[in-house]
Amino acid sequence: MRLQNYHTYNEIQSQPQAWEDALRAVEQNRASLQRIFSADYDQVVFTGCGSTYYLSLAAAALFQQMTRRPARAVPGGELLLGPETAVAQVFNLRGQAESLSHKTLLVAVSRSGSTTETVRAVEQFKKQNSGPVIAITNYADQPLAGLADLSLVIEKGQEQSVAQTRSFASMYVAATALTMLAAGAENLRREMSKLPDAGNKLLTKHEPLAREFGENLGFDRFYFLGSGARYGLACEANLKMKEMTLTHSEPFHFLEFRHGPMSMVNENAVIVGLVSEKNFSHEQAVLNEMQAKGGRVLALAETEAKISFESGIPENARNVLYLPVLQLMAFYRSLAKGLNPDRPKHLTAVVNLEL
Repeated sequence: MRLQNYHTYNEIQSQPQAWEDALRAVEQNRASLQRIFSADYDQVVFTGCGSTYYLSLAAAALFQQMTRRPARAVPGGELLLGPETAVAQVFNLRGQAESLSHKTLLVAVSRSGSTTETVRAVEQFKKQNSGPVIAITNYADQPLAGLADLSLVIEKGQEQSVAQTRSFASMYVAATALTMLAAGAENLRREMSKLPDAGNKLLTKHEPLAREFGENLGFDRFYFLGSGARYGLACEANLKMKEMTLTHSEPFHFLEFRHGPMSMVNENAVIVGLVSEKNFSHEQAVLNEMQAKGGRVLALAETEAKISFESGIPENARNVLYLPVLQLMAFYRSLAKGLNPDRPKHLTAVVNLEL
């Protein structure tokens, strides 16, 4: 089959257009978002399931870094079944939980807008009057958008394939722009307008390298390293490798990889590093050590890396650029193994449970 016959390939290649749509969605809701962010919250919770939980990990880390407000990520299922471990509560002298009205801001992320755990968790959160809800989704006509106090809908992120690529990246761009707005970092939000052009150039320049790594079936294990706001993105890149290629894959924080997991490094291992500007020397040192142990290293960074973005966009505004080439790598590996990247084994596009 021609590459263009695969939905996954087309969705990866077209994602910069969805990034534009994400930035537009945030801009169109700027006034409403600013009203929400003007309140004083005890905490901000990002939630999702699967890919969107990993998006929440990345978004919460960036939100806390940029705004200095406590933020964390919680899987939708945990928020539903164990809210006392996911959302801080205040207890009175009788040991009863008191209302936290408008003390928690919940940001719920779902491609379909109908994922059971996420929708039910939001319903429960609102019933308890815990605070406002912002939804980030690709579908306006599904339950999540109707439940939220404000919905950011990125329709161009919609997909026909099961594994999230364009949808994830577009929703992550929205979460990043939302964070810049909350932090009052208008200069960084303006810089994000350069992302679509940078993404197109990145896909064109580095597709051959993604294909080279993806089609090499001599590799039997992949490790994705990322720290700070990039850890959630490393988790997502790892998930794409698992879903599309059924290959052993794990994510780690950079320095944590040296505490045991590096024992798995050999000539069949690929160590992918989502290298930051701030901690470049420390993270590159880990990659150099893994290469010395026989592993094959693939580094992504703004400059001085196998995959250099050369975007000119400030670090906190450009993190989505780590995704496209790694998505392509998983796509090409799926084809090389005779699999269908559009329909990974055992998976469906929407997870609906009887809860």
